[in-house]
Parts: sequence; C-alpha cells; structure tokens
Amino acid sequence: MDIVVVILPIFALILLGWALKRWAGTAEAFWRDLERLIYYVFFPALLFHSLSHTEIDLDQAWPMLVTGILFTLIGMGLGYLSKGLFHDPPRVFAAAFQCSFRFNSYVGLAVAGALHGPAGIAAIGLLMGFLVPLANVASVWVLARHGEGNWLKETLANPLIMATAGGIAFSLAGLELHPLLDHTLELLARASLPLGLIAVGAGLKLAGLGHARGHLWYGVTVKLVVLPAIAWGIAAGFGLTGVWFETAILMAALPVSTVAYVLAVRMQADGQVIAAQVAVTTLLSMLTLPIWLGLARA
Repeated sequence: MDIVVVILPIFALILLGWALKRWAGTAEAFWRDLERLIYYVFFPALLFHSLSHTEIDLDQAWPMLVTGILFTLIGMGLGYLSKGLFHDPPRVFAAAFQCSFRFNSYVGLAVAGALHGPAGIAAIGLLMGFLVPLANVASVWVLARHGEGNWLKETLANPLIMATAGGIAFSLAGLELHPLLDHTLELLARASLPLGLIAVGAGLKLAGLGHARGHLWYGVTVKLVVLPAIAWGIAAGFGLTGVWFETAILMAALPVSTVAYVLAVRMQADGQVIAAQVAVTTLLSMLTLPIWLGLARA
C-alpha cells in the first residue's frame, strides 16, 4: 500500500479542520465541546471496541511495549537537556519540555487504522495505554511549579487509559459484546477518526513561531527526527517486525498532542511556545511521517 496515499487524506482532514475554524464562522465554544465529545465518547468507544475484538498476545506485544517506554524515557531526557542549552525563562522550558515525547493519539490511531485496520488500532491502543500515563506524569512533574491541581487523579481517570484497560480485560477474559452494544460502539468508532482529525486542525496555532525559537526548534527536531531514529534502533535491537515494528516507529514519529498546550496553559507555563510546536510538528509530519513509515516498510 502506498504510504502517501494512506496518509494524505488524514492530513487533508486536519487542514479541513484548520480552514473550518477560521472561515466557517463557528464559535470557539463549538470546537471546545466537539473536542470534549471526541475525547470522552468517540475515542474511548474506538479503543474499547478494537481491543475487545482483538486476541491480545502479551508475549508478542511486550517487546513493542518496552521499546515504547525506552524511547519515551530517552525523549524526556532530551527534553530536559534543553533547560541547559537555552536561556529562556523556566516557564518556557516547562512547556517546551513536552514536545520531545508527547504524541497526538488522534493522528496515531488514524494512521495505524489506515495501515493495518483493527489490528493496527489495537496495537497502538495497547502502546498508548502504557505511554499516556508515563507522558502525563512526566509533564506534570516539570510543570508542577507553575500551577496546581490533582493531575495524578486526572491521569488515572483518563478516558483513553480506562477504555484501553477495559478493552484488554474484556479480551483476555474471553467475553463477547452483545450485538446491540457492539454495533453501537462500532458506529461511534467510525465517527471518531474523522472528527478527531478535524479537531486537531481546528486547534493549530501558528502565532508563536517567532517566540523562544531555540526551545521551539530543538523540540521539533527531537520529536520528528531524533526520536524516531532512536526508536528504530531500539525496535531493531528487540527484533520487532511487521505491525509491531511499524507501530513503534509510528508512535515515535507522531506530532505533538494539543493536550500538551492545554496542560501548559492550565498550569501557567508558556502556552505560546508549545502551541507553535504542536502546529509545526503537525504540519511538518506531513513530510516526515511518510518518510519514516516508508523506510519501515522497505
């Protein structure tokens, strides 16, 4: 399958969301409510439905999981290194730190599903179940001096984590969904990916491109170039192949999640730099993601 043919429609929906936000006359509250609906209803339905229908072999999956944890920890280390490389205020570093390891789940699920169908969604959903809490805890640890709130509780109550854990438990228990519930979840799952991608585009903000350029471009380079290369080396060392190898590379090469911006603003860090990093990594990943995935399939 041509990687470009798979990925271009995904990014076309992101650009559609960007255009709709600016020219369709929709209120800001509409986009906030849409993203909340996607986050709490549509994507959990997609993850639970996919995982509950997949026969999960943890013996086969664990090398991918270890690979993901290792390259995420290395990304955190590279992100923390920027504190000594640039002389921006601490609140800039605290926000930009997230760029080196956080990932956009919406884009990841869409690409994995396009490449491998339900098996791809199940594989990346399983990996997300381990990496989302790790990324959240690390981000909060660095951002904590700039805000307050019980973010650990929010992490544990994350709907994506809960849906992943529920789907895995359902599958391992050998249970089957009632046909009525199964069809309902399937319909919700179908709506999740296009709506999620449109919401990603609507959230892009390019106003901060001239702000804290050192931190900005360092984080972008680590996320789109350095981290996928590190993930490649680790995955090859574990002997990963097929969907496991491609999922690990995909996860490492994903653009930064808009959640990083939301978290930075809520905890009074510099939202401008991370907003620009989210936008730049999303736009540049239109080029870098097909390259990494094409190499992974070569």
